Amino acid sequence: MARGAEPAGERRRCGSVVAYFTSAKFLLYLGHALSTWGDRMWHFAVSVFLVELYGNSLLLTAVYGLVVAGSVLLLGAIIGDWVDKNSRLKVAQTSLVVQNASVILCGIILMVIFLFKMQLLTLYHGWLLTMCYILVITIANIANLASTATAITIQRDWIVVIAGEDRSKLADMNATIRRIDQLTNILAPVAVGQIMTFGSPMIGCGFISGWNLMSMCVEYLLLWKVYQKTPTLALKSAKVEESELKQLNVKTESDVKPAEGVQLIVEKDVTGFEPQQEKEISCGARIAEPFITFRDGWVAYYNQPVFLAGMGLAFLYMTVLGFDCITTGYAYTQGLSGSVLSLLMGASAVTGIMGTVAFTWLRRKCGLVRTGLISGVAQFACLVLCAVSVFMPGSPMDLTVSPFADISARLFESEPLPAIASPEDKPEVFFATGMPNLLNGSTTPANSDPEMSPEPVPLLSVSLLFAGVIAARVGLWSFDLTVTQLLQENVVESERGIINGVQNSMNYLLDLLHFIMVILAPNPEAFGLLVLISVSFVAMGHIMYFRFAQKTLGKQLFSCRTPDPKVSDSSPTGNTSTV
Repeated sequence: MARGAEPAGERRRCGSVVAYFTSAKFLLYLGHALSTWGDRMWHFAVSVFLVELYGNSLLLTAVYGLVVAGSVLLLGAIIGDWVDKNSRLKVAQTSLVVQNASVILCGIILMVIFLFKMQLLTLYHGWLLTMCYILVITIANIANLASTATAITIQRDWIVVIAGEDRSKLADMNATIRRIDQLTNILAPVAVGQIMTFGSPMIGCGFISGWNLMSMCVEYLLLWKVYQKTPTLALKSAKVEESELKQLNVKTESDVKPAEGVQLIVEKDVTGFEPQQEKEISCGARIAEPFITFRDGWVAYYNQPVFLAGMGLAFLYMTVLGFDCITTGYAYTQGLSGSVLSLLMGASAVTGIMGTVAFTWLRRKCGLVRTGLISGVAQFACLVLCAVSVFMPGSPMDLTVSPFADISARLFESEPLPAIASPEDKPEVFFATGMPNLLNGSTTPANSDPEMSPEPVPLLSVSLLFAGVIAARVGLWSFDLTVTQLLQENVVESERGIINGVQNSMNYLLDLLHFIMVILAPNPEAFGLLVLISVSFVAMGHIMYFRFAQKTLGKQLFSCRTPDPKVSDSSPTGNTSTV
């Protein structure tokens, strides 16, 4: 009997493993991993390519970043509205094809530029090469907009439907998606960077184009399989919307904690879903439609019961306390080498993954709303170290030096960019391995020895700064997951796309403001001031969230095990919801 029971148990275990690897959830993870890997490789490589093509100048990279941020800011609501008005499979497949086809086309154009750059310089006095640059930036921007649509439909809509009535499953899926993001953020740039370093930029372009071609085919098939395994994805109507949002509120045996104070919207003005008689649309109405959609999207976002939570998340983007080019450039001025920075980036990825684990544990113990509150306190407490670092030995901050004193000289009296040399005068440009110092304009190689500097800088200040930034990632990613799930659970199905599109626009707006802040105060002496401003914006974001949590839970805010009261939304939309 015992021997007979062992094979049966093994068969059951094998069956459960096979069932998991063929489930809609795993197939969605696999498709997201492939998509994110390609995205991260492309986002890393395109900036390097633009710097390399323009004579190691950051101009094209800055223009590309500005175009991307401005496009999402202006078109986020319109993209979300398109997601809402079309079937889920059509949206996912269309955005997937457009995104990958754009990257493939960009890669081919860049390969042509790298191969025939000198010949292009001689045609039409260099205007043909300029047009190629404009074409690359335009197509790359289209790829980013399609990527935004993919993120909205998969991460904000499909996941909710696949999770069904199980809120714990929804939280686990969100956390897994973020872990995949964290891993690909580190591994994908390393992989493509090695290819470009030991090969050439042209080989890097070819590899990324080939990867996106193969990935597109596999992702297309995975989306179709997930769609087939989840029949409710085919339904997108008012009735499905009501049942879908109600089922997230069902208290299951695995979810023993009391219901959250945030109410899931289950009712909407039914007249809004009634089919209207077709009318002949005038040309003026067609022209005005995008502007009306833009306005309606922002109004709907403001009227959401989770508006303050979304704004709190957006305010976290107004910061220099992250591993972007700004903080990296500052670290170079303080004597940190490229190898040390790579280790610090790896540590930040580890703490980010720890944040996703902390989110699932806190949500089970204290509930979703309180998880955001605890995460915010943890993040802010860690960022206090960054504020303290400003006043420590080694900090270059000098409040007696106005950060805007030389802004007119930088903007209006700076030396013009070097003109593009003729083929006879300009040698062939090879891939640069040094990283430019983005704060003081120098081009210190990444492999330079900090000890060779005539005036070594004490590392106490920069050590405290990065200790705070790395530790704060735990609270940051836990808070991000909290707000993400709040938006998933509390926005009606018919508005998920447009609301999340506006949320992306808000994130990009604050991110754009942080770059403008650095442009206005680029000198290292002002970086300490930027740190203090960043900590202030993070504090304001968490104050907004605290106000949201207070309105939602009332006196039960600090009682983890007390049942949350039912609250009604007092927003102007008139929507009410129950838990």
